[in-house]
Amino acid sequence: MTKKVVLIGDSITDAGRREDPNGIGTGYVKHLYEELFKNNKDWELINKGVSGDRVTDLEARWEEDVLKLNPDVLSISIGINDVWYQIDHPEMEQVTPDQFEAVYRSLLDKVPASTQLILMEPTIIEEHLGSLGNQGLVEYAEIVRFLAEEKGAILVQNYAVFMGTLANGNHPPLTTDGVHMTDAGSRLMADTWKKAAGYLFKTDK
Repeated sequence: MTKKVVLIGDSITDAGRREDPNGIGTGYVKHLYEELFKNNKDWELINKGVSGDRVTDLEARWEEDVLKLNPDVLSISIGINDVWYQIDHPEMEQVTPDQFEAVYRSLLDKVPASTQLILMEPTIIEEHLGSLGNQGLVEYAEIVRFLAEEKGAILVQNYAVFMGTLANGNHPPLTTDGVHMTDAGSRLMADTWKKAAGYLFKTDK
């Protein structure tokens, strides 16, 4: 029986999936699809990214886009907009770190114990270490790490890897606008994900 892996998140996961006949998009999910799933008949990959989403938006569609699908593996990438909107749209009602943690935990609590969880740290906001967005992301990335440990989930260390890449320098542009990924940024996300979770999808066939 084919098993399902659902990847849910914001625009970085979405990456134009609705314009893609395969529903995969052009971002890190595409790299994962081509390298782990395209020729792996044991697994079906489902992209449920929605541009602009914060953790509260995931909450609104959790039943339809996660629980009804009953995935064997669930990968979650959220947090960029929760911080970015505080900078870019200060007039909006914001998702504080405490709310982010409470809502995120409540979503995880609804997932069956049989589902393998993969929690992805958020990436970056602007390609310099001291940006206001990257400072704001620190606490949200810490929450993701804490929840991963609490729930026995696989942790994908995007924030740590991207910040380390920025610190090392000598890299191609990772984003097109400080947030959305170039192909190099998507490649880095996919490689980080595979390093953490790729072993789940290996086949001996």
